[in-house]
Amino acid sequence: MGSLDIKQESSPLMTNPLDPEEFRRQGYMVIDFLAEYYKNIQKFPVRSQVEPGYLRKRLPESAPYEPQSIETILKGVQEDIIPGLTHWQSPNYYAYFPSSGSTAGLLGETLAAGF
Repeated sequence: MGSLDIKQESSPLMTNPLDPEEFRRQGYMVIDFLAEYYKNIQKFPVRSQVEPGYLRKRLPESAPYEPQSIETILKGVQEDIIPGLTHWQSPNYYAYFPSSGSTAGLLGETLAAGF
């Protein structure tokens, strides 16, 4: 009935993705990744350094059916997403419209999304 090609067999990762310890491990990895980003944000060029269409060429045509490891996801963010960002939080960003995001706000959103 849907537009997706659904596989009949169920992946155990899709029904119970993370036990509490794995959730903790991956959560720390994500927070550490973001902390390093903010620690080094002034080293990035403020403006995006890529051309329109850049990301589409780097991504597969469809999302993977099976989950990827957090290590693979973070590597993809580092290599594919960050180069295309405008780094609004950078101390080198002097535009009229400052970003309203903050590390404290990020933690608050994370907490709120957990329930």
